[in-house]
Amino acid sequence: MKVFPLITLLLSTGTSLFSQNLVGFRESEIKKYMQENRKDMNIDNTKNSKFRYLKYSDNLDNQTILFFLKKNSVCYSERMICDFSVKDEKLREFDKLYKETGENIWIDSHDGKDYIITIKERQWSFIVTIEPEK
Repeated sequence: MKVFPLITLLLSTGTSLFSQNLVGFRESEIKKYMQENRKDMNIDNTKNSKFRYLKYSDNLDNQTILFFLKKNSVCYSERMICDFSVKDEKLREFDKLYKETGENIWIDSHDGKDYIITIKERQWSFIVTIEPEK
């Protein structure tokens, strides 16, 4: 009987890790976090001459996360491209973790800063953006 609460805790913790706001983290911290907490995501070493970023994709290609980095290797914005099959789960997760401020808009407050989380639908996917409030 004691196993059920533990399993419930682990499952609920696992799903909320996807939307972890890593804006402000250093590149090395992001890599460590992803390696320890998101074993379902694989780093993609694709390079881009215009932007410096880390790119992770899941094994099913349902989710891709881009961490945009400044020259000093600190994340200034996070973008997730997701298949519609995970949208309902993400909406429930955001409602649980963040304060909703409008349709498909939430705010995350920590370390004295506010971060805006937005969802925009595209034809084949939806995009989640996390960035500091301006």
